[in-house]
Amino acid sequence: MHGLVNRSLQAFLNDTYGTALWEAVAQDIDMDPSGVEAMVQHDDSLTELLVEAAARRLVKPREALLEDVGAYLASREALRRLLRFSGRNYLDFLLSLDELPDRIHLAIPDLDFPAITVTEHGAGRVLVACSLPLYRNVLAGVLRGMADDYGALAVIETNEDGRLCVELMDAQFAAGRRFDLARPGVE
Repeated sequence: MHGLVNRSLQAFLNDTYGTALWEAVAQDIDMDPSGVEAMVQHDDSLTELLVEAAARRLVKPREALLEDVGAYLASREALRRLLRFSGRNYLDFLLSLDELPDRIHLAIPDLDFPAITVTEHGAGRVLVACSLPLYRNVLAGVLRGMADDYGALAVIETNEDGRLCVELMDAQFAAGRRFDLARPGVE
């Protein structure tokens, strides 16, 4: 697993729950609390250990923890900007999700992101398939965070077949966050 995945989990735990929780999780798995190198490949088992230890410490199902990580990532400005280039509105964003792995690959060439398949099922209903459960749960959180970012009201659930089902209830439920093509502060 790419170190950026583990580093993102570390940042989420630090920023959301504090350094003490991160240090306890690192201690639980006999890892240096300074964390992992972000741009180095690590064994997938390290990611699994991190997720399990954090879920155990937080007394939270791993799926819910990973969804929260996704919502956190969607709120980080650099990733938010990458995601907002996917569409003018939330439905456009959803329908272009299958392009996300290629966009991520452009930014981080050695990050293997699984393929995403998007299928539109009627007005405002989209099914999203992602082959890896870890990424699928994080993606569910990203979708939740981006619905808020666009000001859309959406229900996001995992179907019995493991696909994410997004029901767009109201595309303009609230005012979305401001987004400009130029970086903030750049003129």
